[in-house]
Amino acid sequence: MSTSTKLQGTVFSVIVIISFSHFLNDMLQSVVPSIYPLIKDSLGLSFTQIGMITLVYQCTSSILQPLTGYFADKKPRPYSLSVGMLFSFTGVLMLAFSQQYELILLAVSLIGLGSSIFHPTASRVVQTASGGRKSFAQSIFQVGGSSGTALGPLLAALIVLPFGQSAISVFSMAAVIASILLLKAGSWYAASLKATLSYQKTRNVTECDLSKRAKTAVLALLVFLVFSKHFYTACITNYYTFFLMEKFSQSVRFSQICLFVFLGCTALGTLIGGFLGDRIGRKYVIWLSIFGAAPFAAAMPHLDLAGTVICASISGFIIASAFASILVYATDILPNHVGMIAGFFYGLMFGLGGLGSAFFGWMADKTGIIFVFYVSSLLPLLGIFAGFLPDPQRKNGKI
Repeated sequence: MSTSTKLQGTVFSVIVIISFSHFLNDMLQSVVPSIYPLIKDSLGLSFTQIGMITLVYQCTSSILQPLTGYFADKKPRPYSLSVGMLFSFTGVLMLAFSQQYELILLAVSLIGLGSSIFHPTASRVVQTASGGRKSFAQSIFQVGGSSGTALGPLLAALIVLPFGQSAISVFSMAAVIASILLLKAGSWYAASLKATLSYQKTRNVTECDLSKRAKTAVLALLVFLVFSKHFYTACITNYYTFFLMEKFSQSVRFSQICLFVFLGCTALGTLIGGFLGDRIGRKYVIWLSIFGAAPFAAAMPHLDLAGTVICASISGFIIASAFASILVYATDILPNHVGMIAGFFYGLMFGLGGLGSAFFGWMADKTGIIFVFYVSSLLPLLGIFAGFLPDPQRKNGKI
């Protein structure tokens, strides 16, 4: 059997390692917004300052990810995955013991830097290990991150809230574990690159037949759809607990559990979306996932507590199914730039999340947290524009 044939097989062990590391990485990230109620009270922060913490963290990720992805395409660094986790390790320890707002900003910027190094190279490794089953591998990778995002608030409620800010240091062990595991994945990736340096350029990829101008237009539309999705999810992720506490007078712990339920539904939606993307077409998954969430998102601010939690969870489940399809759709358009595209869209996701958090934090200070949810509930309506994406079946290829 030739080397290229071996490389085309799906390497499940590597996909599992990368996905579990994604779980640990995103769990660390989700701890940051989960402790907002704690540090808001202890440090006397405003909603605007809370939003700025997320903005600094997300911008550290979003600005650097396309750049690290570009270099990952040009000159892969298999062991950069482990190095990135060391930055996250340092940031988590600093976050645990910082008592000044400026040090909090520095801590979250280090966590963001670690994330910016991780995602582009991890996406390249996953696609290399997929054996051509890109949607399958991407959905597994993505659900690892979504599961970590869902678990973070629950662990924060169980560990950080009872024992205080210093208990955040416990989560630094997740970065250590991920760094060790990624050494094995990096070793496999280095061996695969050594076996055939031309694999990423010569693998069996069906080229998209769109013109350069059409590709640019499609990517711009995908960016717009990512905006509608992540501005909405940024509002829920960062301010859902405050909304439940203010409108329904719920405790911090109960609100954190509701956030865990919402994020758990997004993890499940991500997996289902990846599964359906190969079967009904990625365009239709993108369209149905964003626009399909609109009725539930619009109803949520008008309902009682039970209805709010149910509609929030359903909207999270539906809208989360979009991202894996968006990312694979984009890499199908530019198949030789997987790292750069992955870095761009993950960076865009984080950057828009940061901007959305800062914007809605500012709006909450001006108008109140309940009004913020009336505004954000309209964002999924923009998903109707996904109907302008090219048909999934084309004469010379599939998108």
